Amino acid sequence: MGMSRTPQIFDAAAVLSDLLTQANITHAFAGNFEVVALGGPGRDTEEILCIVMSGFRHVREAIQAGDTEIMTANMASWANRLFVKYHEPIPPVDIEICVAGEEGPRNLNPQTVMALQNLPFLSVTEFMRAKVRVWGNRSNAEDAQDVIFILNRYWASIDLNRIPEADMDRLAMAYPAAEAPWNAIKERYQ
Repeated sequence: MGMSRTPQIFDAAAVLSDLLTQANITHAFAGNFEVVALGGPGRDTEEILCIVMSGFRHVREAIQAGDTEIMTANMASWANRLFVKYHEPIPPVDIEICVAGEEGPRNLNPQTVMALQNLPFLSVTEFMRAKVRVWGNRSNAEDAQDVIFILNRYWASIDLNRIPEADMDRLAMAYPAAEAPWNAIKERYQ
């Protein structure tokens, strides 16, 4: 996510957020986009997720109701996944829609969502929980780097009870940079 793309990605998220809000669809952004919104490092590949408290059909209807050509919604042909495309910039910005509970928490509410730059994002604890679970499934170095960023900056506010400890212990063994802040979180709960 090169710096030049950051404003376009925020524009895409704002347009999508407005359309979802008009349709009364509770939502929160996540993915590496959240790290960027928190002032952390982006990466070459854009990972922008929008978690919704509805099914894909309602999201597609919200996009169509917006009656704008700059945003479209399409199911992926290779999986049961919905992608929203923001056509204003070139190349367009893709946002993956995820159903709450599949990625992130089952409920999006003031305990699991926070506002960043006027957009809803997963709370740092819920974001870390989701990233650790994804890392546990696919052991991707980029996911680990996102977790390490959150650990180093927000260790004092992470709720240990929401973090999958076995996966996080494995991540800390694989990435020594995660060990000290992870131990600091665990010590807060002893």
